[in-house]
Amino acid sequence: MSDFPGAPDSSASALPGGRLRVLAAMSGGVDSAVAAARAVEDGHEVTGVHLALASNPQSFRTGARGCCTLEDSRDARRAADVIGIPFYVWDLAERFREDVIDDFVAEYAAGRTPNPCLRCNEKIKFAALLDKAVALGFDAVCTGHYARIIDEPARGRTLHRAVDPAKDQSYVLGVLDADQLAHAMFPLGDTPKGQVRVEAEQRGLAVAKKPDSHDICFIADGDTQGFLAQRLGSATGEIVDVDGTVVGEHSGAFGFTIGQRKGLRIGRPAADGKPRYVLDISPVDNRVTVGPVEALDIAALSGVKPRWCGEQTPVGTGRYHAQLRAHGEPVPVTAEIDADGGLRVVLDEPVRGIAPGQAVVLYDGTRVVGSATIATTERSVHQQA
Repeated sequence: MSDFPGAPDSSASALPGGRLRVLAAMSGGVDSAVAAARAVEDGHEVTGVHLALASNPQSFRTGARGCCTLEDSRDARRAADVIGIPFYVWDLAERFREDVIDDFVAEYAAGRTPNPCLRCNEKIKFAALLDKAVALGFDAVCTGHYARIIDEPARGRTLHRAVDPAKDQSYVLGVLDADQLAHAMFPLGDTPKGQVRVEAEQRGLAVAKKPDSHDICFIADGDTQGFLAQRLGSATGEIVDVDGTVVGEHSGAFGFTIGQRKGLRIGRPAADGKPRYVLDISPVDNRVTVGPVEALDIAALSGVKPRWCGEQTPVGTGRYHAQLRAHGEPVPVTAEIDADGGLRVVLDEPVRGIAPGQAVVLYDGTRVVGSATIATTERSVHQQA
């Protein structure tokens, strides 16, 4: 007996005609609804599931923030009814708290800047959800992410950027390994977002004009510093200039990110009169170092916990493009990958404000090679006077 109602018999043979048993993750937004509808249209046997990730979901979202409200669950159910597929709500709140929220807080406490969307894809949507789906007899998990999967003769199944560069989400999917890609389905990767909304309206989906969710879904009001302060408490510390001079005071180093300019509350202006930016966060002595914007220029970085997309693991030195932020521009780099998985990336030109804890994703053209967590950064030797 399955503990997931409506799941196929895991012992059943494959469906005829290349049809798959697909579990469609439906967030309650327009993208996942259209993705599920397309999977049905392609002839697959589709079941919709909404992931309940909040222990105490709000009744209504605040603006366009979040994707885990009761309203979203109801929107997903209504979309499934219109599409004509079975629909269930799956409670993953505890797993989400452990793998995403607790990790988010711990990373900030350690002076790093995490990406919770990337961690959610790795640990929830393509680990907890996918593992359960495969165990229950589903062949694939379908989501509304904007990315493409291409079968290449020499490399097997590979992950690529979406055709719509403004909506491309391959950066946050760069943590997927070959086995996860083998069971992933992204029906929207070849379609511009505007066309997806038009299609949703033509299909009679009420979410056609629903605003996209943004920011961090579990911080509905957008106050990241307040969220962290509730969990980490306050701890008064020093704000120092690059020469060690104390220029201010803060109530918790976790409230800062590399490259931050606003909200520093520095009482003493810089000698040159120019604004100062956060250069370093030291959780050991609860100290925040600030300095000129030129000091944010990064020439190289090291990565840990690499995850490679596809069947081949790259080794040695190669030329790639690297994306260092979710919405950042790719930059040309030389990457050195050793046999033990260590990664060093040398940038052709310095990039400003890269923080440990963020992800570096390597690309070969549109193909995602893999992802790693930035562990250390090396500043550019040349800085403007």
